[in-house]
Amino acid sequence: MEIIEILGYFGALIIGLVLGLIGGGGSILTVPVLVYMLAINPVLATAYSLFVVGFASLVGALRNIQKGLVDFRTAIVFSIPAFIAVYATRKFLVPALPDHFFNVGDFEITKDIGIMIFFAIIMLLASYSMIKPKKKTATLVDDAPEEVKFNYALILLEGLVVGVITGIVGAGGGFLIIPALVLLAKLPMKKAVATSLLIIAVKSLIGFIGDVQNLSIDWLFLGIFTALAAIGIFVGIWLNNFIDGKKLKKGFGWFVLVMGIYIIYKEIS
Repeated sequence: MEIIEILGYFGALIIGLVLGLIGGGGSILTVPVLVYMLAINPVLATAYSLFVVGFASLVGALRNIQKGLVDFRTAIVFSIPAFIAVYATRKFLVPALPDHFFNVGDFEITKDIGIMIFFAIIMLLASYSMIKPKKKTATLVDDAPEEVKFNYALILLEGLVVGVITGIVGAGGGFLIIPALVLLAKLPMKKAVATSLLIIAVKSLIGFIGDVQNLSIDWLFLGIFTALAAIGIFVGIWLNNFIDGKKLKKGFGWFVLVMGIYIIYKEIS
């Protein structure tokens, strides 16, 4: 086993550790670790990422359910359009993407390069959501929750957009879901974060079913990688007793920003 491969498996532990410490965001490292350290094709890597993200989110969601923080009605309303979109994206859209997109001079934009560049753009957006200062309005929402009146048209649109993005890049999309839960469902911030994990778990795992029907899955490798990530999650949860994960979130956001820029540079250079 080469050193880079060992680092790839160690990366699975780090992904879980970050998830356990800051409650989200760590899963966005899954695809880069799989592609650049373990030399897995981007399409298969995004499929594996869906499973890892789904499993990790399910672990977090179960903990939040025990604490009574999950709003099941809101989770169901938001999950339906999202999981339909992510399943359709993995089952039909991703396989239908052409191997060759277009040329820029002598440089060919292939399917793999296109997916990685799109993924890097999502990383940049996610990093911004982690770095930007939190508005005080979130606290007001916590203190004065409103009666939920669902705007089904906006929820359907948001679910479709998040589902397609999740399906293409294999990331959870929490940075898009949480604001939608606060703004569209009027959930308090803590409940929005907790409920988003259940939504991410459902849509990611259902999306992965679309891949099982299309791709050849190495279940032994996926099981080992996911188990390492799960160990990292529990270590991160334990470290939360000594370290304030919220203080680490901004620093991790800067790391994700640098990683996103690096991926764009690597793919076009």
